[in-house]
Amino acid sequence: MREDIEFSSSGGVTLRGWFFTPDGADGEVPCIVLAHGFAAVKEMHLDDYAEVFRQAGFACVAYDHPGFGASDVAPGKPRQEIDPWEQVRGFQDAITYAQGRPEVDAQRIGVWGSSYGGAHAYVVGAIDRRVKAVCGQVPLISGRRNFETLVRVDFWAATWELLALDRQGRARGEAPIMMPVVHENPLEQSALPTADSYEWFTRTAAEQAPSFVNEVTLRTLELFQGYEPGEYLKRISPTPLLMVVAPLDRLAPGEWACEAYETASHPKRLVTLPGGHFDAYTGDGFELSSGAARDFFAEHLLRTADSVAAGSR
Repeated sequence: MREDIEFSSSGGVTLRGWFFTPDGADGEVPCIVLAHGFAAVKEMHLDDYAEVFRQAGFACVAYDHPGFGASDVAPGKPRQEIDPWEQVRGFQDAITYAQGRPEVDAQRIGVWGSSYGGAHAYVVGAIDRRVKAVCGQVPLISGRRNFETLVRVDFWAATWELLALDRQGRARGEAPIMMPVVHENPLEQSALPTADSYEWFTRTAAEQAPSFVNEVTLRTLELFQGYEPGEYLKRISPTPLLMVVAPLDRLAPGEWACEAYETASHPKRLVTLPGGHFDAYTGDGFELSSGAARDFFAEHLLRTADSVAAGSR
C-alpha cells in the first residue's frame, strides 16, 4: 500500500517520498500529489492525508522538498534553504513522476498542499495544465505581508543588515547564516515566532518526524518575502479549486485567504475550519480538512472518469 520512492527533479536533485496505491485498483487510477509547508517533512501528517485519499480510490505521491527530510540538495546549495520556486518545480517534477507510474491515469492528476505547500499548489495549478484539481489548505497568500507580521518591526533593520552580510559571506564561500524555525520564546528571532508553531513543530518532530531540523537559512526569509502566490489564484480557472481556510489562523492569516478566494474564478469552493493554523492536522480539524479534500477530488477526478466510462457504453 505504501512504497518508498525516489525520482530526479529538473534541478538534478533526487527527491524521496512515498507512493500509495489504493486497494483493489483495476486499471489506471487518478493520483494526488501532496506537498508540505514551511520547513516541514513528509512524516508530519502527509501520510495521514494520503491514507484518506488512498482509501477513497486515489494513488498518492508524498515527498520531501529539496534539501529537507530524505531528499537531496542541489550541488552548491545548503540544506534547509526554502526556495519557493525550487519547491514549485519539485512539485511539477513529482507530477511527472506520478504520470510515469503504470498504475496512474496521467490525465487525472490532482495537487494538494498545506501552508507553504498550499501556496505552491495554487501556483502549480495556475501554470501547469496537467493538473485537473487543486486543493490548498491554511495557505500562505502573501510573503511580503506575512513577513511584516511575523518579523517584529524592530528586527527589520537588523534583518536587512544580516541579509547583506550573508550575501557577502556566501560569495566568499562561507557557510550561510542560519536561524531557528521555531523558538520556545516567541520574542526571540525565529522564522515562525508564534506559540502554536513552537508547540506543533516540537511535538510532531518528537512523536513522528525525527528528520525534522529546527533551522533554515536566513536567505529563506528573503525568498519568502518576495513570494506572492495569492496572485496566481485568479489564473487557476478553469481548473477546479478548493481552498480550506481557518479564519482564526494567525500564522498565515485566514482573513487574507478568504479575501483572496474572492479573486479566483469558478469553479471554486471554500471550506472553513475551526481553530488555528495547526488544528487542520489533528482531531476534528483533520476530519474536516481531509474529508473536504477527498470529496472534492472524488467529484472532479473519480466521477468525471465514471461519467466518461458510462457515456462510452
